[in-house]
Amino acid sequence: MPVKTNAARMLEARGIAYRATVYDPSGAFHSADEAAELLGAPAEAVYKTLVVLRETIRRERPLLVLVPSRAQLDLKLLARGLGEKKVRMATQREAEALTGLQVGGISALAVRQGAFDVYLDESARARETIHVSAGVRGVDFELRVADLVAVTGARWLRAVSDYAW
Repeated sequence: MPVKTNAARMLEARGIAYRATVYDPSGAFHSADEAAELLGAPAEAVYKTLVVLRETIRRERPLLVLVPSRAQLDLKLLARGLGEKKVRMATQREAEALTGLQVGGISALAVRQGAFDVYLDESARARETIHVSAGVRGVDFELRVADLVAVTGARWLRAVSDYAW
């Protein structure tokens, strides 16, 4: 039985169905691609959550951007879609400090509601379900894309220019 995370409690409280899988209790995996392999899920169904910062003077919330595990985030494309001049990836230290979660376990389902602007890459529109982090390294949730969007307030955006599949 997987660890009961705060994200799991939140989904259950809202009546949202999900499937939790502990795929690496040691948390020793190094990439979303490796996580997909450990899950036995197609890589295109596994989404990694990246912390991105705007490089503007005004105080804006940081971003959580969910993209397919094999895809590379296109920062220029993302900035253009947001109407920003420039955005940058948060460092590991920044990402962990902002989210309160370990890199590899960062999840839009596990952060304080409203603390981040959440964006989901357009590629997820083609899927009924996707896999995302449960907020703990080595624990995955599979849930309906529509439920993920509803519970996180995610907005659709093209964030990757080329897919590896």
